Amino acid sequence: MALSRRLLLGRLAATGAAGAALAVGAGPARAAQPAHGGGRRVHTGFDRLAADGYRLLDGQKVGIVTNPTGVTPDLRHIVDVMHADDRVRLTAVFGPEHGFRGTAQAGGSEGRYDDPATGLPVYDTYNKSGQALADIFTASGVDTVVFDIQDVGARFYTYIWTLYDCMVAAVLAGKRFLVLDRPNPVTGRAATGPVLDKAYASFIGREPISQAHGMTVAELALLFNGEFVPQAAGRPVELETVRMTGWRRSDFYDTTRLPWVPPSPNMPTPDTALVYAGTCLFEGTNLSEGRGTTRPFELLGADGIDRHWAAAANELALPGVHFREAYFAPTFSKFQGKTIGGVQLHVHDRPAFDPVRTGIGLLVTAKRVWSGFAWRPDHGIDRLTGSATVRTMIDAGAGPDEIVAAWQQDLKRFRTVRRRYLRYP
Repeated sequence: MALSRRLLLGRLAATGAAGAALAVGAGPARAAQPAHGGGRRVHTGFDRLAADGYRLLDGQKVGIVTNPTGVTPDLRHIVDVMHADDRVRLTAVFGPEHGFRGTAQAGGSEGRYDDPATGLPVYDTYNKSGQALADIFTASGVDTVVFDIQDVGARFYTYIWTLYDCMVAAVLAGKRFLVLDRPNPVTGRAATGPVLDKAYASFIGREPISQAHGMTVAELALLFNGEFVPQAAGRPVELETVRMTGWRRSDFYDTTRLPWVPPSPNMPTPDTALVYAGTCLFEGTNLSEGRGTTRPFELLGADGIDRHWAAAANELALPGVHFREAYFAPTFSKFQGKTIGGVQLHVHDRPAFDPVRTGIGLLVTAKRVWSGFAWRPDHGIDRLTGSATVRTMIDAGAGPDEIVAAWQQDLKRFRTVRRRYLRYP
């Protein structure tokens, strides 16, 4: 790791450690509640674990898979809190994509280092799976691996596959596994979108779940352990989960009274998460998905697109969303520094909004109105949607309703399986 990154991590982590040192013996359950909207106060899995005196971790050497979203309601990082508490023996941290302290951009990680604030060894899990990841768990010397990361509800967001890979590796290494739950920020309503075909499995989709899964990470862990981990590792992992209290399936994130910490650099707000399961599909095209702007995944566009795209998209009358003609100049990624045209999504009815149908509608209309439209040469769109069906149907001139209808049977089967693992009203 470069010296500049070490210095940055030291400054970031020292701030968290100072806050944790003031809270020794207090526990996050007794911290002052921040003002984050009205409604019910949601207590995360970590809140409940700490309030119970870390009983599930008694006598265990503990390693935790987490990132900057692993925070208490007053924004102390849980690693700093646990390290300062004599009731838990935290001995290792495992960093996913973007890193434990969050210094890496998309497709990057922080590597192996010692955390300057706590002195704990931080191991890099990004792009590691199977025996290679099991060897890391073994080398760390932990007895129990804990997972606590905020998800956003989309199959191609990599943290849920870090969860899956770590569960498989824990079986191979003979480790216990504990998942601390956090809200699905876009609700836990019915799953939507195409279900992955295993022939298209990758790190943005290991197993056949729907594009918007409508589950929490603890529910996904239960599903993975019941349906997929035994096939990959020979048996289920020794799994425990700590559920939230106060969360309902219909809750959007802003009703939870929890602070939002961006899970990755291009997921700045819960509004981003709301559209992401649909508009991330534009990563599989030559259009900008809004990276390098203040509204990633809400702004979409390309050089040569004008007002006609917004007009065509609005003609679809997609539920819960309007489209505005927009012009923007990304500061990095596609079309860096160039002013381009496109659309901005404005969701006006969140319960009615379907991000996946919306993403399909936008792909269909973009191809119709812009002659420069192209798929990424590596057919990344197939990995995002989970098969070649969406791409080939759009190329054949199919409309959004016809495309959505094509995945309904697979989706119905997944919903039946999913229902067995749901744990919230």
